[in-house]
Amino acid sequence: MEQEFTFTRFEMAQAKYPNNIALIFLGEKFTYIKLKDMVDRFALGLHRLGLKKGDRLVLYMANCVQYVVAFLAAQKLGLVVVLVSPIYTSSEIEYMINDSKARAVICHDTNYGYVKEILEATILEKVIVTNLLDLVSRPKRLVAALFDKAPRGKVKGGDETIWFNSLLNNPPEPPKVELDPVEDLSYILYTGGTTGFPKGVPGNHWGHTSYVNDITDDVFKDYALPGKDVYVAVNPLFHIMALGFFLALGLNQGNTTVLMPIPQVDSILKAIERYKVRWMLGVPTLYRMILENDRLKHYDLGSLRYCYCGGDVLPREVQARWKRHVGEPIYQVYGSTEAGHVTYSRLDQGEPPIMCIGTPLKSRQVKVLDPETEEIAKIGESGELLVTSQYSIKEYLNKPAETSASFIQLNGQVYYRTGDFVKMGEDGQIYYVERSADILKHKGYRVSASEVEAVLQDHHVVVGACVVGVPDPKVGERIKAIVVLKEDAKGVGATELIRFCRECLAPYKVPSYIEFRDMLPKSKVGKLLRREIRDEEKRKSEKDKKAGA
Repeated sequence: MEQEFTFTRFEMAQAKYPNNIALIFLGEKFTYIKLKDMVDRFALGLHRLGLKKGDRLVLYMANCVQYVVAFLAAQKLGLVVVLVSPIYTSSEIEYMINDSKARAVICHDTNYGYVKEILEATILEKVIVTNLLDLVSRPKRLVAALFDKAPRGKVKGGDETIWFNSLLNNPPEPPKVELDPVEDLSYILYTGGTTGFPKGVPGNHWGHTSYVNDITDDVFKDYALPGKDVYVAVNPLFHIMALGFFLALGLNQGNTTVLMPIPQVDSILKAIERYKVRWMLGVPTLYRMILENDRLKHYDLGSLRYCYCGGDVLPREVQARWKRHVGEPIYQVYGSTEAGHVTYSRLDQGEPPIMCIGTPLKSRQVKVLDPETEEIAKIGESGELLVTSQYSIKEYLNKPAETSASFIQLNGQVYYRTGDFVKMGEDGQIYYVERSADILKHKGYRVSASEVEAVLQDHHVVVGACVVGVPDPKVGERIKAIVVLKEDAKGVGATELIRFCRECLAPYKVPSYIEFRDMLPKSKVGKLLRREIRDEEKRKSEKDKKAGA
């Protein structure tokens, strides 16, 4: 495979389509030549701050033009971007900043307070701050301020604090940096850990571009219209699924991406109608939210052709309703933080069968492992999905024990154990069966049960906690915690524990329900038997369904 970098394909597209619209953000349009100019100016600005190849830069932002500029500039300089959710709390980002050894962070003024709170507990040297609307026109900023549509945060920083726009005042002359696509890291992403702490997943340039180029040059080859297509980017770019899709369909091909800062349904529908969007990517919850919008019939979605879904199992009824309303099926993408994008529905095969997650990309090899025999499962038999690629890194950052638990040697190759159970069909496609009990899916987010349990057990009256998912057709699973308190605990109830979780966890990880018990089921060696409680909750859910039928 040709050794390419993220910015290489972007610059090729910029040279071919300089006046094409690269991004549309809140109605503001940015051409490819304008975007490249900002990237080059910002790259020099970062360089003049003293950031050099290999340094870690945290992107703590929602979808916005600044995110794209910073990401591409960092890639060009050889910085390692640490992609984190803008709704993470101070305790979460403190851990990730220290674990990744980040020297700088870019954040919004609205979440700057979290950064300020943990500044002295980290090695951060620079805090770059931006408002969501910093790169839109002055008239639009004034209108937004007039109607109170532009949230602003208070920023009272010292010498370490720099405003994003000030770094765009540099000449568009970034330094030339020699990069090795295998040895040099491109990013670090964080995913749930079995010990309660998130695991850092490092990715090199080759590993990243390998699957992005597979999508561009193979999966979408005969269907995307280079230089002419329009994609609406709703999912957050700190997520591997959204970032890869954006690069493969948008920046790699000179196409237009309508960048949405938040998943607000009416705004998404207006954008599809206004800009004649042909492509979209969403999680099942997003598709359900769109279908349940009471103004859906007032929008013209006739331009939509290729709608992909990932992040969770797509319910059959959502698939059917979407096909009836839009006239097009929903295709599937499957991947993970550790392995990148792995499988895609092929557009030449028409509507995908129920529970089918597609066929593997060229740069990914998969096997289905029988968990009982530790041998490769036969066609049609269920087993754990294993993934490998010659291009990817096969370890977690600073976590050798977790690496040993999640990666397996097989026939001289190292495979990642996804924890998802699938079966290989006679047609060569992969069919989803179920996921590991330790990973919950809430609104398309992967939530580690162990991470939520660890936070609950940090409360001074909690001696034990078990977190499971309660099936919910609207959000996938709601998070339920079963908690054991100390014998002398007084005055602490569900409200107090949920408030405690909100202080330590991103909103999507906070339990919806808390149940108190005297004890939790344990194995003979003292291991929590989460599956017992999960099965119990499943039986309750099925009983409630029958009672309501």
